[in-house]
Amino acid sequence: MPRTTDTDGTPVPQRLLAAATRLFAEQGYDRTSVQEIVEAAGVTKGALYHYFGSKDDLLHEVYARVLRVQQERLDAFADADEPVEKRVRDAAADVVVTTIENLDDAMIFFRSMHHLSPEKNKQVRAERRRYHERFRALIEEGQQAGVFSRATPADLVVDYHFGSVHHLSTWYRPDGPMSPQEVADHLADLLLRALRP
Repeated sequence: MPRTTDTDGTPVPQRLLAAATRLFAEQGYDRTSVQEIVEAAGVTKGALYHYFGSKDDLLHEVYARVLRVQQERLDAFADADEPVEKRVRDAAADVVVTTIENLDDAMIFFRSMHHLSPEKNKQVRAERRRYHERFRALIEEGQQAGVFSRATPADLVVDYHFGSVHHLSTWYRPDGPMSPQEVADHLADLLLRALRP
């Protein structure tokens, strides 16, 4: 059985994911070989296949790990004992910050999702749909309570906000004029202004 950690204590799966993320971001998924990933991670192909069945599994995990964090955070915001407007604003800002904090992962995913196997593609779409449906439920809650305008269907509101989020990897630069939180605040405020009755 492959060693689970390196001499510095970093677990092999994390080393493989870090190497794959860097290489996929620099070279593209389709131009990165399994051999390059294992060499960059300092492990054997056997170790990779022990933890991940394929390069496709690595691509899926690059995105899934971010989405898991975002889903947990959204669930916490949605379940909080706060007014719906605050919960929506907090959730809308958080998805921007967590996307920027994982910009390589987001860029890789949106550039390379079409490389996923049909089964993995279906799984990712289901995971994203669950996230978007939870966010939409918050918008609908605010609309039903009269806090938000009903003029725009909740589905379009969700598509509007997440279109902005998914576009971040094309323009946001860490050395740019705005911090992740500043971008998040602007986009969350823009969403709330659009929702006001």
